[in-house]
Amino acid sequence: MKKYFVILFASTILNVPLNVLNAQTGVGASAQQYKLVDPQATKETVNLFKNLNRLRSKGIMFAHQDDLAYGVGWKYEPGRSDIKDVTGDYPAVYGWELGHLELDSAVNLDGVPFGSMQKFIREAYDRGGVITISWHLRNPLTGKTAWNPAPGTVTSILPGGEKNELYKRWLDKLTGFLSALKGSKGEYIPVIFRPFHELNGSWFWWGKDHCSPAELKSLWEFTVSYLRDKKSLHHLLYAFNTDKFSSQEEYLERYPGDAWVDVIGFDVYQRGKGDSANRQFIAQVQNMLGVLELLATTKQKIPAITEFGFGQVPDSLWWTNTLWKAVSGHKIAYMLAWRNAGAKAGGFSEFYVPYKSHASAANFVEFYKLPGTFFQKDISRESIYK
Repeated sequence: MKKYFVILFASTILNVPLNVLNAQTGVGASAQQYKLVDPQATKETVNLFKNLNRLRSKGIMFAHQDDLAYGVGWKYEPGRSDIKDVTGDYPAVYGWELGHLELDSAVNLDGVPFGSMQKFIREAYDRGGVITISWHLRNPLTGKTAWNPAPGTVTSILPGGEKNELYKRWLDKLTGFLSALKGSKGEYIPVIFRPFHELNGSWFWWGKDHCSPAELKSLWEFTVSYLRDKKSLHHLLYAFNTDKFSSQEEYLERYPGDAWVDVIGFDVYQRGKGDSANRQFIAQVQNMLGVLELLATTKQKIPAITEFGFGQVPDSLWWTNTLWKAVSGHKIAYMLAWRNAGAKAGGFSEFYVPYKSHASAANFVEFYKLPGTFFQKDISRESIYK
């Protein structure tokens, strides 16, 4: 009777059917039990998946892109973060970008040195933070940017294509970076890897208008198989994410299948200002989260908002009056705000979370204090890798 109770409890908190779990749940839980893409996933990676699922019933982890590298008015100051400047705490999840790694560049497409990035990742992991990585890789067919959607690019890098060998060399370089991410005990640092994001849009070469659903699925499967089986990377969770969508059918059109995905999400940005735009954003996010949560439950995946933002946050109460209204009541693991790039040409400043003197900073502190938002101090207590 006692043994049965433990299994039932585990299925409830993890939203996993009983037939997926065995009598050892919670004691040496395996990748197979949680249906991870990688059946050989490291212990820390399995525990990350398990705890992302567990914690989403308690709150939503806040994430920020390039948080430790720079902010509005500063770059590469040890220990600094715009979020920390405002709240006294770091985000729970740290986003990074590997574009230009394939070119043997010392810095990524946003100018962040890859060596510094690895150092920041280790620092965040040591605090108990979560790492997610995207890759705006160049167009392998034309040599131009990820935003150069030349016809035939995806086909060219599939097995038998003219650029398949080049693509594999790029994956080898990716492997080199990811393999160097290790903790203080020599363990590999788990990474939520987010390739080919916003794939239902058409601004990237892997986008909707530039390849068929079957071609995109083949590219996804080839990429995951190469990293997992050929290069023996076993510390990755694989995140599939679209841009905005209107139905479950649209979301799943290019979904490669449950065996190839660990995390499901979408990217969403508010563009308009004012009450009407705020209400529209809330309704849109709520509708998409409803679909996402249903899929997460039926497919046993981790749901997340993989990117979001409102450029320059022109509404001083946006964090509690709009964003929180959109996401509260939904059980997602994390939401990632885009980067605070700071000054741009022409006097423009790009940022998606407030810096210390910004008009929405006080409201962001209120957002931070909400019981349903998790930042670094919250998850450091949760030991998510154990």
